[in-house]
Amino acid sequence: MTTQNHFVIGASAAIAQSFIDRLHHQDPSSHVYTISQQNIEAHHNNRTHIVSEHNEDSIAHTVEMLKTPLQSAATITIFNGQLHNQEFTPEKRLEDISEGYFDWIFKANTLTPILWLKMLAPHLSKIRHPCVVTCLSARVASINENELGGWYCYRASKAALNMMFKTASIEYKRRAKTTKLVLFHPGTTDSPLSKPFQKNVPQGKLFTPEFVAERLYDLIQTRVIDGQLDYIDWQGQTISW
Repeated sequence: MTTQNHFVIGASAAIAQSFIDRLHHQDPSSHVYTISQQNIEAHHNNRTHIVSEHNEDSIAHTVEMLKTPLQSAATITIFNGQLHNQEFTPEKRLEDISEGYFDWIFKANTLTPILWLKMLAPHLSKIRHPCVVTCLSARVASINENELGGWYCYRASKAALNMMFKTASIEYKRRAKTTKLVLFHPGTTDSPLSKPFQKNVPQGKLFTPEFVAERLYDLIQTRVIDGQLDYIDWQGQTISW
């Protein structure tokens, strides 16, 4: 039997690290390819790490390097995403919107993931076994469920990501018939991304990266290759667009 390969993009993220451990635990014989902007320590033998920048040329080069193992891809999971940094925080009112934050967060949350999907498409079109490509989205991207307001650029960047993947799923249905695209909302996870905003999280709703990684792994296993895009939360429930 051919060894299954798993690809974890944005591998330095907290959930990604736990997801890598989950992949090795569930299928020790599989090989995991991890990709991030910096080197990360490997705790498993069946693992290859690649350093890649978040730009078109670097992503294209990385995918070209991986074209052979991609023929046995079972899962590809994209963890890239940002919310804040030392300069920018989510907006509370219209006056807080800035061009700099807009450009930075759209590149991180929308452009980078869709560039991966672009570069992967020609290779995934050649495989004849099921492959699930998952990208982390967010419930706050839901236009229908937005009742609190605020966080303009973050919401918009994730809503744009959703539209990009929805459009790509239509093309993938023609080009890569055995590939399933998924958008996953992990809930509020105890990670550097959510750290400044955890005080308002209801008790029992701040999840560990290990819990989220387990839920993500289990949900990936139950996806149906149907040419449709799934937009789901950590419980497996569909989120309204």
